[in-house]
Amino acid sequence: MSATGESRRITVPDITARKGGEPVVMLTAYTAPIAGFLDDHVDMLLVGDSLGMVVYGLPSTLAVTPEMMIAHGSAVMRGSRRACVVIDLPFGAYQESPEQAFRTAARIMAETGCSAVKLEGGIEMAETIRFLVDRGIPVMGHVGLTPQAVNHLGGFRARGRSNAEQEKITADAVAVAEAGAFAMVVEAVVEPLARRITELVPVPTIGIGASVACDGQVLVIDDILGTFADFTPRFVKRYADLGTEIGAAAASYAADVRARRFPGAEHTFAVRKPART
Repeated sequence: MSATGESRRITVPDITARKGGEPVVMLTAYTAPIAGFLDDHVDMLLVGDSLGMVVYGLPSTLAVTPEMMIAHGSAVMRGSRRACVVIDLPFGAYQESPEQAFRTAARIMAETGCSAVKLEGGIEMAETIRFLVDRGIPVMGHVGLTPQAVNHLGGFRARGRSNAEQEKITADAVAVAEAGAFAMVVEAVVEPLARRITELVPVPTIGIGASVACDGQVLVIDDILGTFADFTPRFVKRYADLGTEIGAAAASYAADVRARRFPGAEHTFAVRKPART
């Protein structure tokens, strides 16, 4: 609570201070209404480039643009009041150079008012992370399975099954932390590796398909609500089946329309009789 009694947004330093403490709760959000529903229950809202798949029906995140991230990020900011909001930098909008990354991140932060940005990559992105952090842009890292590199990695599969992969991902996590990231997502790595990384780095790890030992967890909201039907990753726990309920509601509506049960008299407007003079 603020000095005036109003709730304030959770800040980046608040999240960093949670290392080793109460787990950080994070979910994705892409719209103002969903952000509002989630806001009281989470510490962080991630406007992920996963919106390309779950909102736009794209086969991957690669076609997502900064304009899409800004539109949805602005909506999430309008719909929330306390969660720390982080927005993904989309593919191709930051990898070219630290300067390109700064221009994209600065634009997203200025136009949405979000608290931080997230970018994928390890050792190869350390210079960029440091460049952004030194210029006042908080950065969340992302190591392990990095969806923007899906073509290079050969698909969405768990990482860290070989010793070589484990050493590479560990080095990536250390480099991201040393570059100044305030936290990092650790995605789809074998459990012992996620546990090892969490013990090794001084910033919070946010697991997704990783380990309960991580400093927090994140999932895609559409996955836990059952509204993304393309596939359900192994690491997802469904907490509702709204997809089935939405289908049932649409079927009931369609049946009422076809049987002329809807609209009823209570849903229509009658002509008002003129008042007597």
